Amino acid sequence: MYFKGDFHSHSTESDGKLSPEELVTLAKTKDIDIMAITDHDTTKGINKAVLAGNKLNLKVIPGMELSTRYNDESIHVLAYFKDDSFNNSDFQDFLKNLTDYRVKRAEIITSNLKKFFDIDIDYKKVLQSANGVVARPHIAKAIINAGYNYTIDYIFKNIINEGSPAYVPNKKLPLEEGIQLLRSVNSIVVLAHPVLAKKTPVKELLKFDFDGIEAIYPLNTSEDTERLLKLAKDYNKLITAGSDFHSGEKADTKHGTLGSVYLDSYNIEKFLKKFNQ
Repeated sequence: MYFKGDFHSHSTESDGKLSPEELVTLAKTKDIDIMAITDHDTTKGINKAVLAGNKLNLKVIPGMELSTRYNDESIHVLAYFKDDSFNNSDFQDFLKNLTDYRVKRAEIITSNLKKFFDIDIDYKKVLQSANGVVARPHIAKAIINAGYNYTIDYIFKNIINEGSPAYVPNKKLPLEEGIQLLRSVNSIVVLAHPVLAKKTPVKELLKFDFDGIEAIYPLNTSEDTERLLKLAKDYNKLITAGSDFHSGEKADTKHGTLGSVYLDSYNIEKFLKKFNQ
C-alpha cells in the first residue's frame, strides 16, 4: 500500500494561516495519509489537530519546531512527540518563556522599523493577528497591511532579515541544549530544512544527537535533495519530508504548499517504527 506524508506544517497557533482543524482538513483533500503539526515553540495546536485527524481517518503526529542557535545562526529542530510527555509542566513553562520573549521581541522590532526604515505599524495589531506565538511573518504582513509597497520576499530579505538593523534574534537557546530538552520529553529529533543553514556544513550539524534529517524540502534543488539523502544514509539518520506549509499563498515563496513535497511509504514505515518504539 502507498502512503503519502508531510511532516512539517504550521497553524494559527504560531505563524500559519489555517487553524489546526483547517490544516488537517486541507491535508485530507491533498490525499495526505500522515502529517505532523509543527508550530514554532508551542504545542497548543496538537490536541485539536489530532482530534480532527481522528475524525477524518488521517494520522496526525504531534510535533513542534524549536528555534535554537549554533555557530551564530538560527538552526531549527523538528520534534515528534512519542507520547504526552510534552505536557510536562517544566517543559510547558519553558515554552511559555519563549512565547513571552517573542512578544517582547516583536515590540522591539516594531520600534526598530520606525527608527531605521520609517515604517510605522501598530504593534497591538501585530499581536492581535498573531493569536498566539508572534513571529516575523506577522510583522511582514502588518507592513503590507499598513500600505507599504513591498512584497513579503522583499521584507524578509531586506527589512527584517538577520543582517538588518531592525532585526532582533529569538531567545538564544543553544542547539545542544534544545536537543536535550526535546529528548527529555520523549521526542524524535530531526534537523529542519538543512538547506537553510548558511554558515554551518550539514555534516557538522549531524554530529549532534539528531534522529533524522529533513532531506526533502520545497526550497531544495534536486542536487540538494540528492546530497541530503546521501548524508542521511551515510550517517544512518531517518529521512523526513516537509512542505513547511504556512499559508499556501503565491506570495509566500519561502514555504511550500501542503503536500508539495512528501515522504514515501518506505521512509514513513521507517519513521513510524522509530516513533512507536
